[in-house]
Order: sequence, then C-alpha cells, then structure tokens
Amino acid sequence: VQLQASGGGLVQAGGSLRLSCAASGRTFSVHTMGWYRQAPEKQRDLVATITSGGSTNYADSVKGRFTISRDNAKNTVYLQMSSLKPDDTAVYYCFVDVGPPPLVRVWGKGTQVTVSS
Repeated sequence: VQLQASGGGLVQAGGSLRLSCAASGRTFSVHTMGWYRQAPEKQRDLVATITSGGSTNYADSVKGRFTISRDNAKNTVYLQMSSLKPDDTAVYYCFVDVGPPPLVRVWGKGTQVTVSS
C-alpha cells in the first residue's frame, strides 16, 4: 500500500484547511486510517484516527476543531481543520493499518501545515 497526502499549505489563524490522503495498491486490506503531526523539535503526536467502521478518536488539542472522515470506495482519509491556531503548525503525516493480522502501519510522506498569527 502506498499513501499520497495533499492539501497542506499556509493559512492565517482562524482559517481552515483540508488534508487528503489516498491509498493505492493492496487497499482491500486497509483498516484504521489517521493522522499524526510533528512540530519542529517535537515528537510525532496523534491527531485523529478513524476505523474502517467509522469510529473516530481525536487528540484533546483538536477536538471540536478538526474532523476526520474517510471514503472507503476511494480509500481516502480526510482531515478537515478549522479554527486553526499557530500551535497547529507542523508536518502532518497520514497512516493506514493494513492486514491481515498482524497489522502493519504504512506512513505517507508528510505535508506541511503552517498557521500564521
């Protein structure tokens, strides 16, 4: 499975961006999909996940501002980001867990999100 992320960019505080990440290859085995982010000189942190059944999980810092969704027919996961803050500035990485078990996590190349104050 290969992942292609898109949608990053520069936005002012309070603005919105939508990230997309499309999976290709052996997509019949795709399970949970999601996003992490890594700010300069910080560890990579979970942003949001979504299972194949649609259950979602969010980091406390983005709850109420970010929405994760997926289109199983297109094997694509989305991250709608609203009310962006400068602290949201980071490289955003998408991932998918692929199976059968034991599941393997595949990462996409990051996409830069910069929020100016």
